[in-house]
Amino acid sequence: MSSPANVRSLEAVEAFRANLIVYISRARPALEEVSGEVMRTRLWIENDQRTHWEEQLRQRRRQLEEAQEALFSARLSSLGHETSLNHMMVHRAKRALDESELKLRVLKKWRRDFDGRVQPMVKQMEKLHTVLCQDMVHAVAFLTQTLSILAAYAEKSPAAAEHRGEVGSAPFAATPTEQEK
Repeated sequence: MSSPANVRSLEAVEAFRANLIVYISRARPALEEVSGEVMRTRLWIENDQRTHWEEQLRQRRRQLEEAQEALFSARLSSLGHETSLNHMMVHRAKRALDESELKLRVLKKWRRDFDGRVQPMVKQMEKLHTVLCQDMVHAVAFLTQTLSILAAYAEKSPAAAEHRGEVGSAPFAATPTEQEK
């Protein structure tokens, strides 16, 4: 003899479904924000920083040329105390130029390496986004359907019928066995 299912409480399934909906509603925007940050960082490296350091390189070359011209002029005028100041200005301009060249080389290396370093993590994030947008939405729909089926079953089960005083009217009652016939 088969026994009917013992459906006691649908609240646990409903609570899980509600928590899943909350999780999806919070996780999806977070993943989209991270994806946007990755894109903004790529654009920042490729455009903003490249433009900035190329401009710095031009300005610092011009400053070095001006400092060298000032040193040359000081040498011609043979003013000894100005020459040491001019030497210091030339060295400072060279250091600034070297710094901007170094920054530009590092930036070019980051532009080359960015996708290689970030892409594996982005792919994992895209997989999670797919799970959230497709699989979890299907899970919520499945839980909703399950809840409605279980609610209908609980209403028609013998235990619910006995509880209401309707003994024997449930369609899911066990079929009689050979001994009972």
